[in-house]
Amino acid sequence: MQKTSRQLGIVLELQHRKMVKAEELAERFETSIRTIYRDIQTLNEAGVPVIGLPGIGYSLMEGYFLPPISFTSEEALTLLMGTEFIEQRFDERYSHSARSSRAKIEAILPKSIRTDADRVRESIRLLYKEEPDIGAREKAHIETLREALLARKKIRFTHHKRYKDATNNRETSRSAAPLGLVLVDGGWILIAQCDLRQDIRHFRVSRMSDLSIMDEHYQVPEDFRLHEYQPKDDRTVRIRARFDTKIADKVKESNLYYMEEAHLHDEGYDVTFRVREMEELLQWILGWGSEVVIIEPESFKSRVKEEIELMLKRY
Repeated sequence: MQKTSRQLGIVLELQHRKMVKAEELAERFETSIRTIYRDIQTLNEAGVPVIGLPGIGYSLMEGYFLPPISFTSEEALTLLMGTEFIEQRFDERYSHSARSSRAKIEAILPKSIRTDADRVRESIRLLYKEEPDIGAREKAHIETLREALLARKKIRFTHHKRYKDATNNRETSRSAAPLGLVLVDGGWILIAQCDLRQDIRHFRVSRMSDLSIMDEHYQVPEDFRLHEYQPKDDRTVRIRARFDTKIADKVKESNLYYMEEAHLHDEGYDVTFRVREMEELLQWILGWGSEVVIIEPESFKSRVKEEIELMLKRY
């Protein structure tokens, strides 16, 4: 790494973190501690207010911020595309900020870089299909959830499940401590500590209603890290189905989350699914009509027959 690039990187690192040791900087930039000492001295002589505390590390004087830096066309495109994504998928407050940020970025770009970025943007388009009512409700919920996350306050809401429970009900009232939001397959998922279940649960934001912030505060578990969090795999029901060989490619391209393994042979395309409950797979299986046969379990065969009989009664 060139000397000037390394010194710029040191300033960016100090801006990002409150305190950094020389050993950490040396490891980060793959150089010696002595070289870091010389870089810090050079930065100070250039007017960058780096403060060194023996045995603790280096920091930037409060209030100092690196002047605007230049972007390559690829870097500018990355930022501009990022603002478009945020504008589409976040609540109105962040959408407004994304539009404002994009205008500021475009204003400071040199004409040549802006022209290159515009050409690439004209050949790339972000499309997201959503139902208007669901999209508007989801974005409104995102704003409320973001406020609850920042204030560390619990929320109360009604959760609408896709399938009926043992009591033949699809709605439950919940209170929970929100831990984070995750965008999965185009939809927002809330990760939260559920008071009812006394455990971490996932809630699709589009299936929430009557959402409100409670006065009760909460503490995030010390061992919880959203970016390291791995949900428990509680899919214990296995279902095997055989599809006609002529649609094997279509089944494979569907890339259904519940698919566990598949095998193509002369008699058909055998696929094993793993689900939490049979209802999760029912409608998807029915969508293939006569081109699929359930191999096991018998209980799912019976459930498919029951649904077909109910459909026949409508005709």
